[in-house]
Amino acid sequence: MSPDRHPVIVFAGTPEFAVPPLDALIGAGYRPARVLTQPDRPAGRGRRLAASPVKQAALAAGIEVEQPVSLRSAAAQDRLRELAPDLMIVVAYGLLLPRAVLDIPAHGCWNIHASLLPRWRGAAPIQRAIEAGDRETGVCIMQMDEGLDTGPVLHTVRLPLDGSETGGSLHDRLAAAGAAALLDCVRRLAAGDPLRATPQADAGACYARKLDKSEARIDWHDPATLIERRVRAFDPWPVAWCMIGDERTRIWSTTARDDAHDREPGAVLATGPDGIDVATGRGVLRIRELQRPGKRRMSAADYLNAGRLPAYLEPPDRDAGP
Repeated sequence: MSPDRHPVIVFAGTPEFAVPPLDALIGAGYRPARVLTQPDRPAGRGRRLAASPVKQAALAAGIEVEQPVSLRSAAAQDRLRELAPDLMIVVAYGLLLPRAVLDIPAHGCWNIHASLLPRWRGAAPIQRAIEAGDRETGVCIMQMDEGLDTGPVLHTVRLPLDGSETGGSLHDRLAAAGAAALLDCVRRLAAGDPLRATPQADAGACYARKLDKSEARIDWHDPATLIERRVRAFDPWPVAWCMIGDERTRIWSTTARDDAHDREPGAVLATGPDGIDVATGRGVLRIRELQRPGKRRMSAADYLNAGRLPAYLEPPDRDAGP
């Protein structure tokens, strides 16, 4: 495009992850002509309709917002064509973009994806990277095609992982990195500096399936290292949990140890001011922070001061639980 004008941009996004890129564009003078986001959804205890984080940010900046149920209708596509966009930026939008929409912007549609593609295509790349014990992750600016995160990559930023990240803390790091990477690419586009799109390799491709509440229940037959990674990955949602007695108890912070033992998984091996040691299928998991129903998060020491633990957190013949 001509370097003497700013690109006409349409921004499509919904959750908190998409707000830093939107804010970065606005702050740098690349104000989107329009913002698309998901329709308002029920939220909170009262289940009242709530605007998405992206909608709130766009309205605060005075940008027109549209919330189509689908982009497959001719009317929705015509409204996009009327804008004659140079570029559409898509960040965790939540709607599929048909080929007709992908073809509307002069420079196509760019997506910020929170992984090092082709690893962790799909809905939950942040959490799956932690769960798998990856040593690094990152963000990719991808030229979108009709596949699921299969388009060629325009720009990559790598971030090391040190094994202390939670789903929440890594989300924030990657959102900031994605915003900076996007801004760099948009500036190059505006300056007439072409970006080279590199096709994704087939090797190393894997799918980051959507998180489900059912997988948050701890299975003490798993290795301690895997349980510890899941505890971090599922913070702040859906939050790892187990039954302690008749209470569904959230587990917020743990440490995995390689100690050998001869006890059934779920057996309480030791308790003390540093935590609660629990037998797993391989190794020992030390619980450091947990939460009783209706109570605040607390240290293991405070939890122990409130009462005694059963011999097993989960008996070997546990039922399905609540």
